[in-house]
Amino acid sequence: MTDREQQENPPTMPEISDHLISIAPEVRAALATGRAVVALESTILAHGFPWPHNLDVAQRCEAAVRTNGAVPATIAVYNHRLRIGLDTEEIAALCRAAHDGISVAKVSRRDLPLALLQPGWGATTVAGTMCSAARVGIRFMATGGIGGVHRGGEQSLDESADLAELARTDMVVVCAGAKTILDIGRTLERLETLGVPILGYQTDTFPGFYVRQTPYRVNLRVDDPATAAYAARIKWELGLHGALVLACPPPAATALPPDEVEQWLTDALATATAQDISGQALTPFLLAYLHQASGGRTIAGNLALVEQNAAIAAQVAVAYAEERRPPGAGGRI
Repeated sequence: MTDREQQENPPTMPEISDHLISIAPEVRAALATGRAVVALESTILAHGFPWPHNLDVAQRCEAAVRTNGAVPATIAVYNHRLRIGLDTEEIAALCRAAHDGISVAKVSRRDLPLALLQPGWGATTVAGTMCSAARVGIRFMATGGIGGVHRGGEQSLDESADLAELARTDMVVVCAGAKTILDIGRTLERLETLGVPILGYQTDTFPGFYVRQTPYRVNLRVDDPATAAYAARIKWELGLHGALVLACPPPAATALPPDEVEQWLTDALATATAQDISGQALTPFLLAYLHQASGGRTIAGNLALVEQNAAIAAQVAVAYAEERRPPGAGGRI
């Protein structure tokens, strides 16, 4: 679209079903004025961290987004409505729910219409957050790690719905790579087949969530938010729908040794198999097992990387909103 066309046809918010979707006033105002907004998932709060660590994570991620110039939108389902942006009290209630024995549904794309039929809380996964955010015009989100092909997936065919969502939804997803519990090699193969580019943020190798490096290379390295934002703009202006993954290594101070993580994970998978734990229950079980085996170090590492990703996602979203070009880039698209 040319500059004149952009002026004559300013962006408008998509039509929203108000009886199904509630947008927080701050988020609605930001979307209406073209200000940067970053979506934050809620499964990490309900199923990824125990109380009160989950509340700390939520507060620190929202603060990181704000500090870097964007508006945070934590997404969840509550009492028959999809909530785009939770307030302080709602975040605390969601984080506290599991601790108080209240069931919180895990909501992916498939589950959204079913979750809206039910009262109470539903926490959105990466896929659930992506499709919900895109529905209201948000194009940036931060998470810990994306889902992918599970180990042994060539036999079980167990792979995350995140992969299909990354292929279909226009979103920059800032993460620390794929979750360590997955088969990273096969996950990257599937993303290649699905046409999802992987950018490494200040890294040439794909990070492994708790660990800074894996044996796998990213498709392209970028070293600043403006370049990442420009890459997304190019992709979408070419009509190539789908996500762009911006993979950021976890902070060095809290990253874990790969050999230790692999041993803990081997033990955790053996225990899960012995207890017949699979499907949506597997990831929370494995994360809890790693937390115990590591003496709590995985929680500290997870918290640090999620907060970092929220900050970087905000920087990229702001660069996109301001249409900044990286040094040496060509004319404006």
